[in-house]
Amino acid sequence: MSFYRSLSIRHKQIVWAWTFLTVPVLFYVVIRFYPTGNAILISFQDWNLLGERNWAGLDNYIKLWNDPVFWKVFANTFEYLIIGTPFSLVLSFIIAYHLDKTRFLHSTLRMLYFLPFMTSAVAMAWVWRWFYQGVPIGLFNNILASVGISQIDFLNSTTIALPSVLAPAIWAGLGFQVIIFMAGLRAIPTSYYEAAKIDGVGWWTVLTQITLPLLRPTMVFIVVFSSIGFLRIFDHVYNMTTNNPGGPLNSTKPLVLMIYDTAFNGFNMGYAAAQTVVLFLILLVISLAQLRLLRSD
Repeated sequence: MSFYRSLSIRHKQIVWAWTFLTVPVLFYVVIRFYPTGNAILISFQDWNLLGERNWAGLDNYIKLWNDPVFWKVFANTFEYLIIGTPFSLVLSFIIAYHLDKTRFLHSTLRMLYFLPFMTSAVAMAWVWRWFYQGVPIGLFNNILASVGISQIDFLNSTTIALPSVLAPAIWAGLGFQVIIFMAGLRAIPTSYYEAAKIDGVGWWTVLTQITLPLLRPTMVFIVVFSSIGFLRIFDHVYNMTTNNPGGPLNSTKPLVLMIYDTAFNGFNMGYAAAQTVVLFLILLVISLAQLRLLRSD
């Protein structure tokens, strides 16, 4: 106590600050940093989850580099990212842009768009799986049959399976992105639009020269948030392809599903940890890119 009394006001403030920071710091050390460090350590070991850990060096990473399944899964993961992120960004902006101008049932429409984001991903995946079934069960194939188009085997096609799984994932996250875009639109001062209206500026010029530039921080956040989500996609793929996890010829398998399958079906924790480290590095690069984009403002 005498030591505390001898401290200056500034030093006392520092002591109290670290006192309150102790709980979150311990939380991140125990819940975040320790598992991350342990995963990196396991990636250099050979461990079947039950036996002893044996040092393997770079064997897991060499195996990863030479594994054609990994590169197929790696390509699938970035295909989810490259297709899903821009499509969801454009679609959510169009909906938010027009919904922001709508006054009739505005709150109800906004709630309906946000509802899928609050729905269980497992339940949603099984509903969409039912949509994709063949005639007479599946909704989409019944619609195609009604107009004379032959049915499509959505989840068992090497070319259509991935977009079919990606569609409900985009739909599920659309509501959140619409709400964020609407918040960004509401944050733009109306004085800019009033000045443009007085000058007789067209809607396209207003959109490209006022709205989109001022929405740049919002778009950066949504791009990074959705990118991380698509890189970590798991629930929709796992539940929509339970009969054949990862789809035909691994055409829909993402990296997270491969990690799960390697760890808990193959009991190869070292190899799964190496895959986890790769995913961690990808997410880290995207996060650093976000900070760079925000700092450029």
